[in-house]
Amino acid sequence: MATQTLAERSKTLAPTGLTPLLTTAQLMAYYGVSNWTVNEWVKAGCPLEDTPFRGRRFDLDRVKTWVSEQSQQLPASA
Repeated sequence: MATQTLAERSKTLAPTGLTPLLTTAQLMAYYGVSNWTVNEWVKAGCPLEDTPFRGRRFDLDRVKTWVSEQSQQLPASA
């Protein structure tokens, strides 16, 4: 089975109204951050998606919104 890119998975799921869920590793790669950073985001309230199996999954749109909100709450540097 060939691995699909996020764009390919998004296109495949688009007619159903669904979006692909990302693993921690995929979220790390998307944002270019470490596992520690993703864990800190989760502790700070980064949205997770419920799954019937072990492991965390992330809806990229919801995470993007959350990250944007977090960056707006940071105090401006002097």
